[in-house]
Amino acid sequence: MEETRLNLIKMCASGKVSSKTISQLFIKNPTLSLLQDSGPASPLDNSRLSHLLKEISQHPADNLLQQCKQQNIELITILDDKYPPLLKEIYDPPALLYCKGNTDLLGIRSLSVVGTRTPSSYGKNMISSLLSPLLKDGWVMISGLAEGIDALAHQEAIRQSGKTIGVIAGGHRHIYPSSNKELAAIMAKEHLILSEYPPDTRPKKWQFPLRNRIISGLSMGTLVVEAKEKSGSLITASAALNEGREVFAVPGNILQDTAKGTNRLIQQGAKLVMTAEDITEELSYLYA
Repeated sequence: MEETRLNLIKMCASGKVSSKTISQLFIKNPTLSLLQDSGPASPLDNSRLSHLLKEISQHPADNLLQQCKQQNIELITILDDKYPPLLKEIYDPPALLYCKGNTDLLGIRSLSVVGTRTPSSYGKNMISSLLSPLLKDGWVMISGLAEGIDALAHQEAIRQSGKTIGVIAGGHRHIYPSSNKELAAIMAKEHLILSEYPPDTRPKKWQFPLRNRIISGLSMGTLVVEAKEKSGSLITASAALNEGREVFAVPGNILQDTAKGTNRLIQQGAKLVMTAEDITEELSYLYA
């Protein structure tokens, strides 16, 4: 088991194998022993892949493990008991999570909260109004540590003495945006921040929509508070729908751009939310 786990960490840390490919490799070779036997007799008879696996087998995992230990980053693989069961259910679950903070939060009922980076006073008020009762009832709030609604959701959890999880697009050493570094520092000590990338990874544009599947995948449902028709928030909502999760949306003024996305979600079947009870009633069957 430990050897398989180490091989899995090497694969993920190399950045050369996608989570989808790793899943396929698991099916063909559950122990991932092919990293020790990547010649012609490999379970995957493919010269390019064999060469790649041989290269991965030489990845200096010890350096990564030492770096994570020094930075108080816990590695959770999809093989581990701590791996979130809900996240394991999605189409493309990350094989490895780099976690900083309280990993016990991964087992508590949670709600993802996303929205515009430029919230109106209405959006800010809705965050407080909707999340406060949920936080007092023990719900964990999950978001992406971005500006706007994301940061407000994390801050509301902290203000209410609740708990929150931030999912970042790069590694732990590269918090984006930099304006949220102080918030991230608090969350890394008292809450939880996680990533699917090694600590030194700088966030790239394509990683942001990819991480949205983790935000929605960790939770029972996703709440969208103010969003334009084309936005990262709707990517998260779409991921939630694809994962079979509930999507909630706060209605807004039809003349405002940041209401067009949420109103469209409602038009397409997302549950219109006016109170926290609208959320808990819809999800009660999951934790009754």
